[in-house]
Amino acid sequence: MNEIVILSGKGGTGKTTVTALLAALSANAVLADCDVDAANLHILLKPEIKETFEFLGSQKAQINSYKCKGCGQCEKVCRFSAIKDFKVNSIFCEGCRVCYNICPEKAIDMIDTLAGHWYISDTKYGPMVHAKLGAAEENSGKLVSVVKKAAREIAEKAGKIIITDGPPGIGCPVISSLSGANLVLIVTEPTASGFHDFERLLNLANNFNVTIKVVINKFDIAEKKAREIEKYCINKGIEVIGKIPFDEEIIKSISEGIPPVLYSSGLAVQALKGIALSLFNDFGK
Repeated sequence: MNEIVILSGKGGTGKTTVTALLAALSANAVLADCDVDAANLHILLKPEIKETFEFLGSQKAQINSYKCKGCGQCEKVCRFSAIKDFKVNSIFCEGCRVCYNICPEKAIDMIDTLAGHWYISDTKYGPMVHAKLGAAEENSGKLVSVVKKAAREIAEKAGKIIITDGPPGIGCPVISSLSGANLVLIVTEPTASGFHDFERLLNLANNFNVTIKVVINKFDIAEKKAREIEKYCINKGIEVIGKIPFDEEIIKSISEGIPPVLYSSGLAVQALKGIALSLFNDFGK
């Protein structure tokens, strides 16, 4: 079972657009949206939700009023000021368990909290697993693991590859997205910040046993910087499998919620098709 993960060092580089196009061109893929903090692949692929599951994130403290003797020890040791008048403010509680361990009456319980939901859906391009983390909730890396596990189970049964839209940056959800992948496609852009964040992501990805390929999006808005990135990749022995020109048709397709390959046949889409062909030749459709 092969898994392609599309990542970017920063948001807005075109990662999800590339993922949507790969999904639209593949006839044998399970799709996964691991950008659980700000999922948006569904905007382009329009999944029909078939199953919904709760995601239980961190635990929160809860005081049992029947057992509590009012000693106030829990309030004294809580460094987050989450306990007042023998009640726990669940927003402030970090689930550190100090109050749970120090309470002489064992009057504090740690309760699983609902942190979001994840879904198994159908799209016209294949099954899709995606999720939505609640506002201000934590454990996005854990939720990514849940999404990837479900996608792998579906892919293994159906004999399909997995195409994963990963989160931007280099944090916990990115690390979780990288785990177990065969190939990472990094989408970058020819800007100073794009290059800087690309380097950070590349340093992270090099810690995993994974093939790395690069796409430079909107390369023609700063061709000198694009050549600098391409030269950097050559020196690192990393293949740049595509350079996508800026195309207003891509913007229009995204604004209308349509994968670019179904909207336009311009130069950008032709470049995207070339990228897809290269990847699928390596990993199969």
